[in-house]
Formats: sequence, C-alpha cells, structure tokens
Amino acid sequence: MVKKAKSREPGVTRDPARTQERILAAALAEFADGGLAGARVDRIARRAGVNKRMLYHYFGGKQELFRRLVSHKVTERSKQKEAHGDDLATSLPLNFLHNCHDIEWVRLLAWESLQTANEQVVNESDRRATTLRGQKRLRQQQAKGRLKAELPVECLHLAMVSLALFPVAMPQITRLITGRTFSDPQFQREYAEFLKKLAGALCPPAGSK
Repeated sequence: MVKKAKSREPGVTRDPARTQERILAAALAEFADGGLAGARVDRIARRAGVNKRMLYHYFGGKQELFRRLVSHKVTERSKQKEAHGDDLATSLPLNFLHNCHDIEWVRLLAWESLQTANEQVVNESDRRATTLRGQKRLRQQQAKGRLKAELPVECLHLAMVSLALFPVAMPQITRLITGRTFSDPQFQREYAEFLKKLAGALCPPAGSK
C-alpha cells in the first residue's frame, strides 16, 4: 500500500515570495500590537499561517524579521513619497492620507519610540539616507523659488512629517481637539485640504524671485 504524501503547507514551497509577504504582513500586525519587545514569533507564525520553522528559515528570528520589516516599509513609503512629486501642496496631504491607511506602521513607529528612547533605531543608516534625500529635494525646491528660502530645511522637514503623522499617532488628542477621529472620512477630507492650503502658504509670492 502506497502511503499518502503529506500535504505541503500552503504557499510555502510553491510560492516562497508569497509566503514571505504573508510573514511580513503578520509581523507588521504583531509588532504594531506590542512593539519589538512584546511581539512573539509563535503568534506571527499563526497570523501568517506558517510554522515557526518556516519563519526562521526565511528570516532567522525576531530581530532579523523586525529589521527586514522596517527596511521593507521604509522602502515602500519612500517610493510612495517620491511618486507624489515635489509639490508640497500635493505631497503633504497625500502623506497624511497614506498614514491614515497605514495605521499599523504608525503604531509600530510609536512603539519604537517608546522602546528605544534616544538609542539608534533599526536600519538607522538607511533611514537617515532616505531622510537626507528628502531634505535634498526640499533644498532644490528652495533653489527654484518654490519654497521660502528662509525656512530651515531640517525644521521644515520635521514639521511636515509631524503634520502628516500626528493625527494618526495621537488619535486621542485629535479627538479632544476636533471632536472627531482621524478615521472619520470628513475629517480626512478637511484636514487634507487644510494641509494643502498650509503648504501653499510656504511658497513665495508670485514674482518674488
């Protein structure tokens, strides 16, 4: 009698790329719930529908999985921002709306701030390089007369990130101030329009250069 072959774990051997995507998605949800310190490999494996052996095979363990996840998300978000173009009135509202639909990433960043304090963060050199590229684009906009030249680029960049991130990262403050949550579609529309107008105010008057 021929023994029946054991069924293979769905998506593991047939589609390694898809399996890794599932693991990364599960890891994002798990790290968003408790940060690096609170995450558990067995829960990530269950979320992804794989066994721990497969997770270790692809990612080596929790620390490496976290590093790979952060690298993946930073690259993804960087490409989104570059696709928005350099017009601040367009890119700033879109960055806010992306944060509204990427809540787990925002929560992961919040956990990271709590668990690392002023220490170096995961993939700091790569993330710093991404930051510097963004600041270079801002300086280029200033050189072309599309942004007020007297604004310090580092402060402007920090303000832009804060404006797009704060309502999602601090939903209780958003609700206390506005009476609505960031997930409210009307709030999203109104705040995005506000960001568009605010960005316009950072541009020099026509004919000033």
